Order: sequence, then C-alpha cells, then structure tokens
Amino acid sequence: AKDVKIQVEFNPAVVSQYRLLGYENRALREEDFDNDKVDAGDIGAGHQVTAIYEIVPAGAKGWIAPRRYEDPLPEAASTRSGELAHVKLRYKLPNGSTSRLIERVVPARAMATSTRPTGDFAFAAAVAAFGQTMRGDEMMMDFSYDDVAALAKGQGDFWRQEFLELVGVADSLKGG
Repeated sequence: AKDVKIQVEFNPAVVSQYRLLGYENRALREEDFDNDKVDAGDIGAGHQVTAIYEIVPAGAKGWIAPRRYEDPLPEAASTRSGELAHVKLRYKLPNGSTSRLIERVVPARAMATSTRPTGDFAFAAAVAAFGQTMRGDEMMMDFSYDDVAALAKGQGDFWRQEFLELVGVADSLKGG
C-alpha cells in the first residue's frame, strides 16, 4: 500500500491524555488526512507498522496539569464511553490514485483487560522505550536500560538478541 495515513482519536471520557511515541518526523496535519494529494508513508507487502501511544485513563493523574477553563466533555464522548478510540486508516493501492478508508472502534474494555505486554508487543514496547531513553525523554523518569532489557527478554530470534546486546552497549556507554 502507498500513501498510508493513520489517524487515532481518543475518547476524552476514557482517556484524559495521550502521546504518540516516535514518528515526530512523520507528523501529518489533521486536514491532510483526507487529502489524496498529500503523500504519506508506504508499507511494502508483508510488512507491518506499529504505533505506540502512552495514555492516561480519565480520572488518573497525568503529566499535564488540568486546565482551569477546559471545556466539559462533549456529549458524543460521554454517550460513547464504551469506546476507547476511533482509528481511521487511509491508503492507496500500489498503482492507484484514490485512497480507500478503513475505520474501526477500539472498545474501552481493551484497556480494562490489559496486562503486562508479552511477545511481539513486549518487544515493540521495549524498542520504543529504548528510543525514548536514548533521547533523554524526561517522561521516562526512572525507566532504565535494565527495564528495557527486562521487557525485551525471552525473545529468541537473532535480531531480538542483537537488540538486547545493543541495550547493554548503550547502558555501558552511559556508565550503567
């Protein structure tokens, strides 16, 4: 697929704050999502893309102080409290010029049943955490290279073992 665009809208009745980890160089203006003339990323056959968001559940303490004059929740958010997010994916076929749209709702119960990540998701989370730690992201607080390695452990293939070695090298370079 070419010109792949993904837009995620979180329900403020369920999620009070969120941030996308990485992809700063691929930011797309909201008004460009529906514009087929604006190029986006390509995803080759057999490949996949993972976007990881850090979220703060509604009612929990986040990293941004509440605003004094923040608007009350829109009625649509309250009436759709069973929805965590609305995801839209727009893409063009390899030889196409008109985009196609896929829309899905992520149920709020997905957050209630979440557990410690395992398998591919644990590895993706470890890679994201490694990147944020390498960048010196203040929001990582006390999350260390040891924490990154613990999240990625149990991954058996060569490339994942190579990643664990890279984490160890980064830790030793910082004096850990």
